[in-house]
Amino acid sequence: MVLALVVLVVEGSAAFTRLGAVGFAWLAGGSIVLLAPVVLLSYRSWSRVGADGITICWGLGRGRTYPWPEIRWIDVRESKGQSSSSYAVRMFLESGRRRSLPGLYRSDAHPAPDFDEQFQRVVNWWELSTDPAARVRPSKQFRDRLTPAVLGLALVFVPVVVVAAVVLVVLAPH
Repeated sequence: MVLALVVLVVEGSAAFTRLGAVGFAWLAGGSIVLLAPVVLLSYRSWSRVGADGITICWGLGRGRTYPWPEIRWIDVRESKGQSSSSYAVRMFLESGRRRSLPGLYRSDAHPAPDFDEQFQRVVNWWELSTDPAARVRPSKQFRDRLTPAVLGLALVFVPVVVVAAVVLVVLAPH
């Protein structure tokens, strides 16, 4: 967080010296206009667990409740970065869809000390409210294996191969 603030101050002072006061004001104002809705929606997002099921809201409206009989599995998804990991609670629905639970998230930037306790609370409600036969662990899908490292490799490797193939075809003697 401190590093991000330092980078922001350095970039801001560089923008001020290059763009002047008016340019800097436009840049800062535009940034605020673009980021404010995201921050507001993030702040207003929540998850609630109760006798009727899990209710999630992504910042708009009253949220949507998923009844316990529709929820087949609950787990924690770990996403690994270069030097950090983040964890998000998600539920798997009867329809095969997945939903992350807003507010139940932990990372280096957002260290939630009660994450494990909150996750266990959700699991306890789910186990008390569903029949054990209805709890079905979903099989891993392609997107479960698609980590940021694999995605980055694909985004670099595939264009290089395509460009190389095009160059070979164009430069090949006819």
